[in-house]
Amino acid sequence: MSDMTSHPVGEGAPSIRDMQVPDLWPVLRAGAEDFRRKPAFGLFFAAVYVVGGWAIYWMLFQAHLEWLAIPLTFGFPLIGPFLAVGLYEVSRRLEAGLEDWKAADIFAVVWCQRLRQLPTMAWVIIVYFLFWSFFAHMLFALFLGPSALTNVTTSYAYLLEPEGLSMLLVGAAFGAVFAFVLFTLTVVSLPLLLDREVDFVTAMITSVAVVRQNPKAMLVWAFTIAALTFLAMVPGLLGLMVVLPILGHASWHLYRSVTVTGEDGPAVVATT
Repeated sequence: MSDMTSHPVGEGAPSIRDMQVPDLWPVLRAGAEDFRRKPAFGLFFAAVYVVGGWAIYWMLFQAHLEWLAIPLTFGFPLIGPFLAVGLYEVSRRLEAGLEDWKAADIFAVVWCQRLRQLPTMAWVIIVYFLFWSFFAHMLFALFLGPSALTNVTTSYAYLLEPEGLSMLLVGAAFGAVFAFVLFTLTVVSLPLLLDREVDFVTAMITSVAVVRQNPKAMLVWAFTIAALTFLAMVPGLLGLMVVLPILGHASWHLYRSVTVTGEDGPAVVATT
């Protein structure tokens, strides 16, 4: 990894270090090691995500809105970064050499974030997710027409016709763009908000600057997240029980690797 850095993008924001593609593999290994050291936290936060996904799909089928499962399958991972905040805190404590702490300490830190900038960032992600759902609905109606919205609940043959295949291809392309834009805004902004007292706009600008300064490495990282998440969702979301904790911990280490804070180590937020 290069020692060259850019200037901070705002008050309180860290400088940005150059990162190469090979630098990503130690990040993934560090994430897997954190999961191995503290598996209970990773399994808990992943279970919240998986059970939430099951609940959403169950409600869609109960309401005969099965067609919405397709855009939600692609859009649901967009809210994953916020659910990983607890994992960031675990990795931060492990990095700082702290071992003697309890589960309540992690939940207390996460709870204290309600008074900082993370809730605002959460709303940005939620609104973004809702906009994606609306956009996917619009694409569905545009390609297949209003009648398909009702008929698809009893037959998915529409998706195998030329219009349906075109809709899936266009939707996948737009979905990739939506996902990468959100990735650009959040790749380091969420761990930065947990770690430092900065506003959410500065955090997002820093995240964008990281992607601009390291486009190749960040593209590979985005593809890695997308590929692993998609594979993990195939077996009824169960693969996320392993993939989500590793990626969550790794995201913290990516943030620490690509930014320079000018301090010896991460500061732990008070729990009171």
